[in-house]
Amino acid sequence: MRLEGFPRDVILRDGASVSIRPVEPDDGESLGEFYRELPEEDRLFLRDDVTRPEWVEEFIRSVDFDTVVSLLAEHEERVVGNATLYRSRHGWSAHVAEIRIVVARPFQRHGLGMTLASQLVRHAISLGLEKIVAHVVDNQVGAKRAFEKLGFHQDAVLRGHVKDVRGVTRDLVVMSNDVSHLWEAMAALMTDYSPTMGE
Repeated sequence: MRLEGFPRDVILRDGASVSIRPVEPDDGESLGEFYRELPEEDRLFLRDDVTRPEWVEEFIRSVDFDTVVSLLAEHEERVVGNATLYRSRHGWSAHVAEIRIVVARPFQRHGLGMTLASQLVRHAISLGLEKIVAHVVDNQVGAKRAFEKLGFHQDAVLRGHVKDVRGVTRDLVVMSNDVSHLWEAMAALMTDYSPTMGE
């Protein structure tokens, strides 16, 4: 399965030009470089050790645009963002997906994360999904605020559920929103400060 309408060119609020496209099988090296170059504090609470070449290989193999949908944002042929939607095809959570978004520091707060999220929500609607979940560690204040702007609300706090690479234990905040409400929230936000997206 492939995603239609890509690549999509975007002009961010600071004027930077970014191209968004689906992850391809030969993206391992550039994606691995993106994650290795993230500041350590940005990698502390990622679910996996993204610096391992094995992780990159496994991730690339898992992308099928049905259960794992992943997008890259590129600027001057370098990856500056990665957003992924995970869902189960079967069972009692088949209507739910999890979203994960990582953006390079220089491209944060310029609308890239919102743009990536909007593309994934659009795809979630096409798949018939009803709810999207995000997991945020308690001290990731910026990420929590970003999801709150999208209408995500806190469903639960799992005490001591996360241990970072330094061995420090943190609480995990589970947030969610209905797909229909997400689309409405993003439409309002994009109207307020929309990047320019080419077809």
